[in-house]
Amino acid sequence: MGCCDVTGLMPLEEGLNRLLSAVTPGTDVETVPLTDALGRVTATPIQAQAPVPGFDNSAMDGYAIRLADLKNDQVLPLQGKAMAGQPFEGSVEPGHCIRIMTGAPVPEGCDAVVMQENTEVLDAGIRFLETPKPGNNIRRAGEDIEPGQEVIAANRRLKPVDLALIASVGCAEINVYRRVKVGLFSTGDEVRQPGEALRYGDLYDSNRPVIRALLDRLDVDILDLGTIPDDREAVRDAFLRADVDCDFVVTSGGVSVGEADYTKEILAELGEIEFWKLAIKPGKPFAFGRLPNSWFIGLPGNPVSATVTFHLLGAQAIRQFQGTGPRPLPRLTAKATTDLRKSPGRMDFQRGQWTTTENGIEVTPSGRGQGSHILTSLADANCYIALEQDRGNVKAGEEVTLWLFDDLMA
Repeated sequence: MGCCDVTGLMPLEEGLNRLLSAVTPGTDVETVPLTDALGRVTATPIQAQAPVPGFDNSAMDGYAIRLADLKNDQVLPLQGKAMAGQPFEGSVEPGHCIRIMTGAPVPEGCDAVVMQENTEVLDAGIRFLETPKPGNNIRRAGEDIEPGQEVIAANRRLKPVDLALIASVGCAEINVYRRVKVGLFSTGDEVRQPGEALRYGDLYDSNRPVIRALLDRLDVDILDLGTIPDDREAVRDAFLRADVDCDFVVTSGGVSVGEADYTKEILAELGEIEFWKLAIKPGKPFAFGRLPNSWFIGLPGNPVSATVTFHLLGAQAIRQFQGTGPRPLPRLTAKATTDLRKSPGRMDFQRGQWTTTENGIEVTPSGRGQGSHILTSLADANCYIALEQDRGNVKAGEEVTLWLFDDLMA
């Protein structure tokens, strides 16, 4: 059975391409202090105005010398001291040395630093137990960064070490894109919040906590509208409220074909459905569309389906809008340690735990099952076992492709 034989279902790759083609990066820019820039996306490149290091400095605690002065085990009198922040002032007299500490500017005329472990302190001065090569233990000006060099490109999500790099070139403020704002709500009369009493047939809302956590890792602002009952007008009002303030509206539940599933119906009324139903498992009833002011991402109601589809599709749409572009998951080939059940027709993202053994890379299904309601399969996983759309059952020992979890799911 090929993908074209699955009536009404769009292959994942086509759905992702359509989603990324539709969403264009935002353009609103703001300036923030370096201390508030972690996780933000740069709107302009950052260039160094001066070299880093800004001067030749010592890589060791020791003694700065002129190599020409080291002759026949000559003892060099100590003329002065150079400390970090307190450089030696003046010229070094011929036949003398300077006590120097790590990070201190190398005095003019000195062409090597001998670490203190390779010296002997005498009353008459310093005896050097080795003859260094020119430039030994000297960090040259511009060795790390040259003037005018681009240190951070535009459209980069800033990591902790990026902030150190930016600080090293003296930049105190950064131009970044405005934070994406995402409206989030769940739907369903049966959905209750943790801590509330459950009636027969109720369940706790596990979708919003996991999607909210994933959104936090994407560094967005969240408008959390809670849980909306299966009431057409209540769902419609939630859509309108979120659409006014947000760039994306993310919902879970209500995109199937049940009598009380109003999400898709109201989306068609207020905006436009780009596509609905993908040839993937879990997560077939994923929906993507456009509201008057925002993009809509409709996640299935089952918790594993909601998490997987947001990870594979929703997060990529938000990254596209943020300006960083999509980030495909790293992939590996592994051997299945057990038989895997699979019917042709949909691409199946089973959850697994991969390890490296003496037999190579192996993967075992995680959790107590692979149903779209079994959250333990995700909690215990570190990868998806991505089984191709046309593939059937997998025997133990067969090779499979793994899509490794990234920092969103790790």
